[in-house]
Amino acid sequence: METNQDVAPVLSNLGITAFNPMQKEAREAILAEKAVLLLAPTGSGKTIAFLLPLLQLLQPEQKTVQCLILAPSRELALQIEQVWKKMGTGFKVNVCYGGHPMATEIQNLSNPPAVLIGTPGRIADHIDRKTFDPDGIHTLILDEFDKSLELGFHDQMSFIIGGLRNLKKRVLVSATAGVSIPDFTGVRSPARLDFIPDDDRDKSLTTKIVISEEKDKVDTLFRLLCSLDSEAALIFCNHRDAAERTSAILNEMGVYSTFYHGGMEQDDRERALIQFRNGSVSYLITTDLAARGLDIPEMKYVIHYHLPMHEHEFLHRNGRTARMHASGTAYILLHRNEERPRYLPDSLEEFIIPTNQPLPNPPRFQTIYVSGGKKNKLNKVDIVGFFSQKGGLEKGDLGLIEVKDFISFAAVRTSKVKDLLAKIKDEKMKGKKYKIEVAR
Repeated sequence: METNQDVAPVLSNLGITAFNPMQKEAREAILAEKAVLLLAPTGSGKTIAFLLPLLQLLQPEQKTVQCLILAPSRELALQIEQVWKKMGTGFKVNVCYGGHPMATEIQNLSNPPAVLIGTPGRIADHIDRKTFDPDGIHTLILDEFDKSLELGFHDQMSFIIGGLRNLKKRVLVSATAGVSIPDFTGVRSPARLDFIPDDDRDKSLTTKIVISEEKDKVDTLFRLLCSLDSEAALIFCNHRDAAERTSAILNEMGVYSTFYHGGMEQDDRERALIQFRNGSVSYLITTDLAARGLDIPEMKYVIHYHLPMHEHEFLHRNGRTARMHASGTAYILLHRNEERPRYLPDSLEEFIIPTNQPLPNPPRFQTIYVSGGKKNKLNKVDIVGFFSQKGGLEKGDLGLIEVKDFISFAAVRTSKVKDLLAKIKDEKMKGKKYKIEVAR
């Protein structure tokens, strides 16, 4: 099946100079074996590791779906799609997930992609509706498959895999060691690639306990954030309403935060992540939805406002810091009489919060919303040019710019926002007037 597709352009498109040992080994195993189990920690480049061999497995002349990739969340599915598009392979890709118009997806599938990515519920729905022909699928990849099982997708995954009659390769991917493989996957005795360190964590992670005298730990969290030198942090709660409440209280206290959880509309979830990524808010208060599979930057600090039930979720949360040779700290907020889960060692150091610390600095950037995107023929260069020439921004005034299909977001230095919006109020970008304002 191997073609002469050269991986050098892919490296260049991805902006990396060489594939890491895990990516090389995974590529060789996936090309050679019928079933592969790839275990590697968050942040190690697993997505590239399983997408890379697809270049050799896809047939340009085949006009049906050839590879199906299942992911537990829409965010992870979209992230995989982004990496594939960045690779610049020339093969069509589509992504399907709930909260997205079914009619749009059906229209996209009428011209079948070579690679189809989706959440188990939505892909099962498409197979049920017969919106694409699954008989051409020769490669199945289950990314974070243990998380899909945890979220209760057993039946949908079993239904999907049961309908794939011509599978030649099955690849299971996880960031958790010791997970059991369900029978319905059809994976027996896979080639096992285990890149998870024995202790599941890099030694560069420091874990500290912070004792709260009050049962409501929000004041303790506030004082802790004030002691972290205005560094961004990811703060984990066990429930959606707790994430929203904690964020609202912190904002009232003068600490810029936003919340993120599975009960939000997809647009609102994306906006929260964009604002956190680009530095418009410093603190993301979230449920375990953000513990893995999200495109957010390396964090110096992770804070457990609540502790999860299970150790593996605790490890996944901590996996957001101290990644790939960087160091980081995980703080655990505990009420003095709170029962500690068994997985917490007794020997953890207690962190005493210094008194009278100033408020964290306000974010240096604000997120600006633009009512046009790729489908309007706008790109990053257009936005940079417009904001510089018409808005008077200089190089350091613009941060991260993200261009979606029909909307875009740009991080602009807070001190320049008012002046920028006044200057471009009546201006056109590429001959068209767009709505441009501070993102809500």
